Parts: sequence; C-alpha cells; structure tokens
Amino acid sequence: MINYISNRTKELGFDMASRPQTGALLRVLAASKPKGTFLEIGTGTGFGTAWLLEGMDADSKLISVESDAKVQSVAKEAFQRDTRLELVYENGAKFLKKQAPNSFDMIFADAFPGKYELLKETLELLKPGGLYVVDDMLPQIDWPADHYPLAKGVLENLKKLNNVTSVGLHWSSGLILLVPKT
Repeated sequence: MINYISNRTKELGFDMASRPQTGALLRVLAASKPKGTFLEIGTGTGFGTAWLLEGMDADSKLISVESDAKVQSVAKEAFQRDTRLELVYENGAKFLKKQAPNSFDMIFADAFPGKYELLKETLELLKPGGLYVVDDMLPQIDWPADHYPLAKGVLENLKKLNNVTSVGLHWSSGLILLVPKT
C-alpha cells in the first residue's frame, strides 16, 4: 500500500507527505486506542492514513478530511475496501466547526485547520484521555519563507495552554503530543 501511495504521490508532485518516523508513531498511538474514533485533518495522498489504519483495530473508525480532491484521490483508490475509513472532501475548518465536543479519541492535525487555526475548537473535540498530534514543528528546508512564523505561533499557543499535558519531540519533522486534562 505504501509503495502505491508513494509512487502516485511522486506522479502528482505532492511534497507534503508525512515522514515514515511520524507514521511509525501514529501507528503505535492508534493501537493504544482500541475501538477508537480517529480524525485526520489533511489526508494528503494517504501516508498518515495508511499508518493510522495499520495501528487501528477492526472496531475503530477513521475520518480523514482533505480540501484537495486531486491528492485525496490517491487515498481513495488505495483504501477503497477499508470500511473503517471515511474520506471527507471538505474544507477542514468547516468540518471542524460541525463536530460535536468529545467526539474523537485521537486527532492528527496535519493541515492548517486544527493546527494553525481553530486550535481551541479542535482540542474540544477530544474525548477525555484523547490524543492530539501535530507534526512539522521543526523548520524544514522546503518551507516557504512565511511558514516558520506560523509554526512558531503554534508552538507559542500550545505553550500557553494550561489545561493540557504535552510533550514536544525533536524527532522526525518535529512532533507535539498533547492530552487535555480532565
């Protein structure tokens, strides 16, 4: 599956896929939430999706939201038979605003909505004990010049939260894991 996604990703020239180390962590975290309900904001071509699905049990569900139908079509092709997955083609911010609080056991925010905007609203979607994961928090050589201030803003906003337990990992592309306090 990963080879198929990788080849199609290269064909599309999509260069924003999650790193394998991030995927390995996503797989382990998903496995820690049996019968879980997962949200991925930013399907892309489906790398993160693949790793989340690999860690999930048969009774779990993953909703993955993407606003670019062209890149999401790769994931749609790759996972067409996996009934645990619901692919949603929609603006992530609009999707987030329609969700009920305490809906998800884990959220992987890999797009602007949920990471760079609507952070408070996104965290409210987590169930007690739920996990919030973001990547790409370390500067990358391929970032546009205006991207670093955005990432730095997210880090500053996360540091200001006092109702969470969090850890930053200086690993892969830079990860932050967070659990809201109950």
